[in-house]
Amino acid sequence: MKIISTTCSNTEIVSALGCSDQLIAVDDYSDYPPKVVGNLPRIGPDLGIDVDAVANLKPDLVLASLTVPGHEKVVDSLRDRGLNVIAPKTIGLADVYDDIRLIAEHLDVTNRADKVITDMKEAMPQRAIEGGGPSLMVQWWPKPIIAAAKDSWIHDLIKLAGGRSALEDVNERSLPLEDNHPHLQECDGWIISWCGVKLEKYRHNVLYERESLANCKAVKNRHLFSISEEFLGRPSPRLIEGYKQLAAVVNQLQ
Repeated sequence: MKIISTTCSNTEIVSALGCSDQLIAVDDYSDYPPKVVGNLPRIGPDLGIDVDAVANLKPDLVLASLTVPGHEKVVDSLRDRGLNVIAPKTIGLADVYDDIRLIAEHLDVTNRADKVITDMKEAMPQRAIEGGGPSLMVQWWPKPIIAAAKDSWIHDLIKLAGGRSALEDVNERSLPLEDNHPHLQECDGWIISWCGVKLEKYRHNVLYERESLANCKAVKNRHLFSISEEFLGRPSPRLIEGYKQLAAVVNQLQ
């Protein structure tokens, strides 16, 4: 089967299922596993997929996503060309497991999905922390501040890691926050995970020096942390590493 992936998470799922040899092209942002994606043709960034290039490669299956805001237009364009497209709308961690099963079914490797999911669950056990654990906020975007809310796999990961999501009572996938928002001001730990930005370019001082955040609990206590978006923002088996780093933050705040 000839597969094209338009998102990092799908590329990583295909590889985890042992089917990377079926990938014939990937999006510009797919960077893992490097040995798999290094020499593959690129078909544009997630929101700027070159639909003509995809169609010309004549794939049997295109793996897309409705997780990235705006990607639905790309999905519609691909389907308008008569291409076979899978585009799940991933919200919670259970959906991540469902996505793995769905892709495995289309690749006829259902048994491998069971192994991948079992390994993920075993690597991310529920941690019991006395007192319910610290409240953590994961920031997706610097300005305006956009944070993960209840309807997200981040909420589930934080809970498994022994913490509490700072926006656990907000029934949204993510939420833009003003600097004086109470959820932002009161969180115990603030995790920078800026989408599309390399880890080495995360800047804590941008937040430490902002006067409007001077009374924010996490800022005042110097409890800002960085976790690469590749481990938190991609609904794939690499969330295991995100869980481990979240657990380390929880331990540090105890």
